[in-house]
Amino acid sequence: MAPMRKTASESPARIKPRQLELSFHAATRKDLVPFLENYLMAAHALLGPALAELSVALVGDARMSKLHKQFMDVEGPTDVLTFPMDFDVRGRPVAGDVVVCVPEAARQARIRGTKLEREVLLYALHGMLHLSGFDDRTDSAYRRMHRKEDQLLISLGLGPVFKAAVSASAKPGQRETVARASSRKPVKPAAPKRRRGSANESVGV
Repeated sequence: MAPMRKTASESPARIKPRQLELSFHAATRKDLVPFLENYLMAAHALLGPALAELSVALVGDARMSKLHKQFMDVEGPTDVLTFPMDFDVRGRPVAGDVVVCVPEAARQARIRGTKLEREVLLYALHGMLHLSGFDDRTDSAYRRMHRKEDQLLISLGLGPVFKAAVSASAKPGQRETVARASSRKPVKPAAPKRRRGSANESVGV
């Protein structure tokens, strides 16, 4: 399936995005692509990262489970995986892949009472932040990253999804509240190529 690409357009927040080559590979729920495309372009414009090429794959449980085992050595599906692919001379990702598990997003959306498209967007946005220098492996980095997610979602007109405080039981790398993560996998359900670095995972299950 040929990827659908977008390089510039008016975003939902009426912000002219910086140049971003954005492609989608939808093994499921292709109807979500226009919504994701608009908001991810707008989020990129707000962030202004070194990231210039982003591939977002929407996959099912089976494909995500295979990737989860292959790259994280964990059985079963997860919400999202993020893979940096290329870097600039300063070591910043300039290209990357985000793989989102749509069935997991649907399950969490039902639990949280949120819309599926917003849950999927949250996962993809989380992946974009990983590719823009954010991490969530320590308490302070976790809070910083999720504050940024809320700031972006507010700026995009969608409103925050995380509680102001991190619960005592929440662990670094885990989402605390109303929605889940975001992850990665290139495009087609084939083994990804030219992958550099390690995968990032945001586990909320």
